[in-house]
Amino acid sequence: MATISLRVDDRDSKLIRDYAKLKNTSVSDLMRNAIIEKIEDELDVENFDRILANMEKTHSLDDVKKELGF
Repeated sequence: MATISLRVDDRDSKLIRDYAKLKNTSVSDLMRNAIIEKIEDELDVENFDRILANMEKTHSLDDVKKELGF
């Protein structure tokens, strides 16, 4: 397993440690999960933008409901 160091000032360190304690998790798990979620969110947005740009036509929810008879 690899180790990554992160330098933060005392105020940020206290904030991170207190938040991890509040969430009943370790600082390591808190940081790992936050970073992975951030990466996944950005990838989701990039994929959505790429797919939307390649679509020839889009439909509103109202159009879909109307077409399906709802």
